[in-house]
Amino acid sequence: MPELPDIVIYLEALEQRILNQTLGRAQIASPFLLRTATPPLTTAEGKRVVALRRLGKRICIGLEDDLWLVLHLMIAGRLHWKEAAKATARARVKTKSSKFGLAAFQFTSGTLSLTEAGTQRRASLHLVQGEDELKRFDPGGLEVFETDPESFGVRLRSANHTLKRALTDPRLFSGIGNAYSDEILWHAQLSPIAMTQKLSTSEIERLFNSTRATLTMWMDLLRADAGEGFPERVTAFRPEMALHGKYGEPCPRCGNKVQRIRYASNETNYCPTCQTGGKLLADRALSRLLRADWPRTAEELEDVKRDQ
Repeated sequence: MPELPDIVIYLEALEQRILNQTLGRAQIASPFLLRTATPPLTTAEGKRVVALRRLGKRICIGLEDDLWLVLHLMIAGRLHWKEAAKATARARVKTKSSKFGLAAFQFTSGTLSLTEAGTQRRASLHLVQGEDELKRFDPGGLEVFETDPESFGVRLRSANHTLKRALTDPRLFSGIGNAYSDEILWHAQLSPIAMTQKLSTSEIERLFNSTRATLTMWMDLLRADAGEGFPERVTAFRPEMALHGKYGEPCPRCGNKVQRIRYASNETNYCPTCQTGGKLLADRALSRLLRADWPRTAEELEDVKRDQ
């Protein structure tokens, strides 16, 4: 799922391409995408883009008459751009018939299209009017670049959750998801299952600094990767990541193997040496199978795997 760094880079690219441009036509190819009926989508056509904004992980495109297109890409949604010279009628037909194409927005400068890989249609588009309606989409998470360590700590300790859950809760912190929370916790050398209300003041300050440093680093990397082009390589798994998606690979800090906790369709990656004092955290699938024989360290886990 695109998170804060990805959304920021998307918005920077859109600002260069559609700000002050007029939306000529909005085409919806999937009936599952548009979640509002009033005002009708045709109301947005012919309106000029006057603002671009991020609300958590949502991209908000402000139009004249206080209209807002609110787009949530969810896990597999991605944006694409074609300059006006290439945005032909043939391209419009392709968007309609494409297996993954959900929508196309034609501006005077080019066409912004939305695709979503897979069969599950989770991406959403809302058209609302007025700031009050727009605010309904703000989950209330703290913006980490607009706060200080003290306020960050107050929000973190407002409920006793694991660090992983707290960082990825959009009601607590804005724009952080599964991928970048792994990178933040590795940078801070803190366990993903450490309880928020048990953290020391120095650990909270370290987490605050790591959160800002990690997100800043990734915005810089993504910005450099996109260059003058539109960001097309938006993914939760990048080779530059320290350990997200790197299960079984060496930790870039200590060299020991990255481990994981699996749950539902997600997983948390962590380094036992750098983050948990050498302790192996229980993986739900394996620990249920092994029960009392669940290994306590990464070394014991390797022995179990060799014996299987």
